[in-house]
Amino acid sequence: MAQEREIYPRRHPQLAESDPQVWNWAQNYPVGARAAVQRPENEARLQKIIAACQGKIKVMGSRLSPGELLHIRGPRDTLIDPSALSGLLASTADTVTFAAATPLQEIYRTLTEMDRMLPCSPGVIALQTLAGAIATGTHGQGLEQSSLADEVLRIRMIRGDGEMIEFTSEDPRFGAVQLALGALGVMTEITLRTWPARLYTCQKSASGAEHLHSKLYEWNEAFPFNKAWWFPAEDQVHVWCARNATADEEQRYQLNKRQPVIRPTRDSSLNDTVERTLRHMQDDTKIKEKEGKPYQTVTRFKDFSDVTGDINQLFCRGIATPQINIEIGIPLHRAGQVINKIKQWHNDTSPHMHYPIILRCTGPSAAWLSPAYGEATCFFGFVVYYAEDGSLSPDGVRFINAAEKLLAQEGGRPHWGKYYDKDRYHWRELYPQWEHFRRVKAALDPEGKFANDFITDLFQ
Repeated sequence: MAQEREIYPRRHPQLAESDPQVWNWAQNYPVGARAAVQRPENEARLQKIIAACQGKIKVMGSRLSPGELLHIRGPRDTLIDPSALSGLLASTADTVTFAAATPLQEIYRTLTEMDRMLPCSPGVIALQTLAGAIATGTHGQGLEQSSLADEVLRIRMIRGDGEMIEFTSEDPRFGAVQLALGALGVMTEITLRTWPARLYTCQKSASGAEHLHSKLYEWNEAFPFNKAWWFPAEDQVHVWCARNATADEEQRYQLNKRQPVIRPTRDSSLNDTVERTLRHMQDDTKIKEKEGKPYQTVTRFKDFSDVTGDINQLFCRGIATPQINIEIGIPLHRAGQVINKIKQWHNDTSPHMHYPIILRCTGPSAAWLSPAYGEATCFFGFVVYYAEDGSLSPDGVRFINAAEKLLAQEGGRPHWGKYYDKDRYHWRELYPQWEHFRRVKAALDPEGKFANDFITDLFQ
């Protein structure tokens, strides 16, 4: 098994702009030489760069993923900066086509102006690019939807020889192209399904975790969108259940200039739990100012209030801050059993943790490499924030290592865009279409131009 330092590398927060290496967003992994970066101004130029490259090619969007997913190291390798290939390209009554490097926040803003929305819950961190979010399986929460990749209808892609190829949802290879980890080619255009915009009211509550193994199903079956934060040490759960807004709630939203309408519940039942969690986080991160970004993700649970707004205003509330984030998908029908096993493990070992366990469930995905492929799935998320000096709490690292081991033994599938120890997983057994994906990969990229060390090792 890989050593901890390889899976969760130390941050380098004081890197100079003149550093010869390009680093991932968290600044814990160099992805390639700055001299290897090319920024094409249009699609035609990108084709020429790809066709002429004699080494490996990786595309760096927002660089939020672990660095090894993007890493190149050969003298002939190329890092593509696609940031110029952004923006809305076309739309119909029920679709939109964006350039692949468009940030999600721009997509959400554009759709809001069109009075449209995606039929899925948004990714929490909106600075992701569209192509990056699709390629790594970004998902929201709610059994009526799955990953962002499942709302894709068409993908335009450049192969390693520079040839342009398009895939639609009718193509038998589409399940491979939807979520491909950048292993098949470079996406340039993506067409998404849209719906008329809807408003929701997010009802927030706190409860004991005694019946979490059954309540999880009730919440997800009763509401179109649901998310929960579980504090095992305090036996507490904070829950967001979003339902369709009533006519009165919609009217108040419009009168509020289409900004979220907050309805205070004056519920302070989680305040003591939040304060204890904040103390753990301060001890681990050494960030003393309570307005620090990591703390904002927890302080919102104090004196919480119900909110009415559009789906992006409600759920796209992530705060991008350097962290180690592990998320493992477990088939939904087994989630209750796994919750009970985590409870037992927690009771037996009293592990140190400074952030609650995040629970998000989705419907089945059609993407072959999605952790939710073929069945409704519950994602268990674990977070450890970096300290100001770039280190990680040793206790926090031990906790997420043990948690991942437990979930991997239960047949869990890790989120591709987050951290995981790939040696814990038997990929061919976990993914029924694994060999089919390998065949599509071999056909579309026979020279392995998009297969860096990570991809080569994964699909060997």
